[in-house]
Amino acid sequence: MPRFKTPDYGLKMIPVDFQRQVLPGSFEFALCHLVDKELDLSALRSRFRNDAGGAPAFDPAVLLKIVLLAYSRGLVSSRSIEAACRHNVLFMAVSGDACQHFTTLAAFVSELGDEVARLFAQVLVVCDHQNLIGRALFAIDGVKLY
Repeated sequence: MPRFKTPDYGLKMIPVDFQRQVLPGSFEFALCHLVDKELDLSALRSRFRNDAGGAPAFDPAVLLKIVLLAYSRGLVSSRSIEAACRHNVLFMAVSGDACQHFTTLAAFVSELGDEVARLFAQVLVVCDHQNLIGRALFAIDGVKLY
């Protein structure tokens, strides 16, 4: 009878370079570039008043990247997003290994309010500047905009 090496599926301590996990040309790379370099997040950042005191807050850019990445993967509950930030290397890389509690993620999403529409408009402007949007017809969920 042949002998085979026994696979070891146990815990390993592996060094991971998070910067090398988000590959150019991937959705995650485009998402990080869009949020970090193209969107104006000053309205989201202006909500924080902890300059002189209080604990450091999570950057809204990081929270936005995590939430958008999760939504793109079909994760919509804050608990499943928190679990992804704890166990998925790609989520760790996008978040800078900052694992937010599910209540922080839920509060961030629920407090976005009207800011979502402004962010979406900014994304459309960026896409238009890069000629990613045709100008004849634009449809969202079956609603045609001419």
